[in-house]
Amino acid sequence: MSHATLAQADVEHLDLPALTDLLQRIFLRHGTSAEVARVLADNCARAERDGSHSHGVFRIPGYLSSLASGWVNGQAVPQVENVAPGVVAVDAAGGFAQPALAAARELLLSKARSAGIAVLAIRNSHHFAALWPDVEPFAEEGLVALSLVNSMTCVVPHGAQRPLFGTNPIAFAAPREGAEPIVFDLATSAIAHGDVQIAKRQGQPLPPGMGVDRDGQPTCDPAAILDGGALLPFGGHKGSALSMMVELLAAALTGGNFSFEFDWSQHPGAQTPWTGQLLIVIDPNHLGGGRFAQRSGELVRQMQAVGLERMPGDRRYRTRAKSLQEGIPLAAAELARLRALAGDD
Repeated sequence: MSHATLAQADVEHLDLPALTDLLQRIFLRHGTSAEVARVLADNCARAERDGSHSHGVFRIPGYLSSLASGWVNGQAVPQVENVAPGVVAVDAAGGFAQPALAAARELLLSKARSAGIAVLAIRNSHHFAALWPDVEPFAEEGLVALSLVNSMTCVVPHGAQRPLFGTNPIAFAAPREGAEPIVFDLATSAIAHGDVQIAKRQGQPLPPGMGVDRDGQPTCDPAAILDGGALLPFGGHKGSALSMMVELLAAALTGGNFSFEFDWSQHPGAQTPWTGQLLIVIDPNHLGGGRFAQRSGELVRQMQAVGLERMPGDRRYRTRAKSLQEGIPLAAAELARLRALAGDD
């Protein structure tokens, strides 16, 4: 829901712990383990807090329908594998990717600090959330992190006739001296799939160049894109090449499915892509004289000196600060639906 829509509706405010608790109770009530509920609720609540509405509470119905369909295992226990001095692998056991990352996090950190760099390869996993929450915590600990996830087929490669790739996001986080980390999270499609869904719900057209209809014709109608159409890569052949790279690193390298390799047709209601995730963590203290955070701060200052007014992540940080002061705004009707899902009277 847009800020404008929220401003016009009856709104209630919750602090982060209250929203996290509510979402955790929803996940528990719909069949996840306590650990899975904890991790997913934390991720979803933080996205809502930061104004990432396409990956906040908007995602709850998709999570629950996927669980109810039997497509994803909400009780899965990730199996962490200590593969090599700089490599960790996790079999997510058909569960969500975030609990798999949580299970491997301490080993990954240890390897990155020891060797200077470490790779985490997650397979047999479902990722249905924003990607920046996976990398930002590493930057808060002084590390550089890069993560890639492939999703379900919905993007036409540049020059092709039919969809093959997923939206295939890339997230990056780096520490910055005296300020919040530099963080970005971008789909390699022209627009995130969740934003298309929100535009359809709100009856809003999309800008030109976002997607095509089922006949392959350009369209600004989000419903036409979702009903047999497809998205386009951002930047033409450049975004298409990056999307191909994500398929190779997140699926081929990890042992996960390509975006086109899974079939959820026997699981009505399934929405979570069953693919893979790669995360690379670097300890900059091993390189550049240990001055990385200072140097990244200098780069930002120079970017601002030449007229850049908004850095990637700035809007999220501003929204976060406002949410921490005033609470996280939720439309009263939305909050009532969430409380009903949690079984509240």
